[in-house]
Amino acid sequence: MVLEKLKKKREPVYYFFSGKGGVGKTSIAAATALWFSEQKKKVLIISTDPAHSLGDSYNVPIGGSIKKLRKNLFAVEIDPAKAMEEYKEKFMPKIENIEQFKGLGIEEAFDVAGMTPGIDEVAAFDKFLQYMHSREYDVIIFDTAPTGHALRFLSFPEVLDSWVGRIIKIRLKFSGVVNIIKKVLPFGKEEGKPQLGTEQLENLKTRIEEAREVLSNPEKTNYNIVTIPQQMAIVESERALKTLKEYRIPVKSIVINQIIPPNQKCSFCTIKRNEQLERVETIKKKFAGLEIFEVPLFEKEIGGFTALSKLGKKMYG
Repeated sequence: MVLEKLKKKREPVYYFFSGKGGVGKTSIAAATALWFSEQKKKVLIISTDPAHSLGDSYNVPIGGSIKKLRKNLFAVEIDPAKAMEEYKEKFMPKIENIEQFKGLGIEEAFDVAGMTPGIDEVAAFDKFLQYMHSREYDVIIFDTAPTGHALRFLSFPEVLDSWVGRIIKIRLKFSGVVNIIKKVLPFGKEEGKPQLGTEQLENLKTRIEEAREVLSNPEKTNYNIVTIPQQMAIVESERALKTLKEYRIPVKSIVINQIIPPNQKCSFCTIKRNEQLERVETIKKKFAGLEIFEVPLFEKEIGGFTALSKLGKKMYG
């Protein structure tokens, strides 16, 4: 019976949190992860923001390897330097070897490299694919970079699919130069030798398709936009929602953070709160149909497990 539990395969659900810089998305993501772990779900939270603040939120150093923070709660911060090395090894041809391709008509393959997202997004997508197949966690939460970078990350399946598709065509068209390609594009290894087989690339395309299906499945993926009751933040959230719809990413909720609590003794606070409440009503109208979470501005900066647990209970009850 114990062995069966150890071998239990989970079907993870994915939560993405993004928003304009400074809206508190990391605190919201960290509190959500902690709340799920307190509900006896095995949770992994991944920071894909190069300017990591996840460890600061928990008041615990995390780093580039998965770290257990407490029962049911695990975290990792993508290491950009390490990810760059892995990216170069997997996808980037050695610059000095590009000369070998002149005259073969396949230089176009490397033009696509300019289309790929930043290395932090590539690494995050690699992690997404890895954990999507791991079945080790019930909930996987992504604390993403600010909105623009997060949207680039979510477009990565489309970009990579196009890139791999072109490589496959080249692989089939120029089978006579496969040995040269193998030396500069190590997509796989067999008996210690680099290999660029069509089968390996087709497998990668299959994984990309699976990722696309997961990202567009509202039962598997929950995208949450974190905002604050300010006009500029609302406008950016609208743009994000429009782009997410284009990529068929299901948006679950809008989290309105940093709402000033009522304070009749402070006239300034009352004026600012009334202004914010008007913005809250605007958000509710603009994002009708989405779940709305209203999160108060806390007296002290949110940090540490006690404060994050309190925040999670405020949001989810």
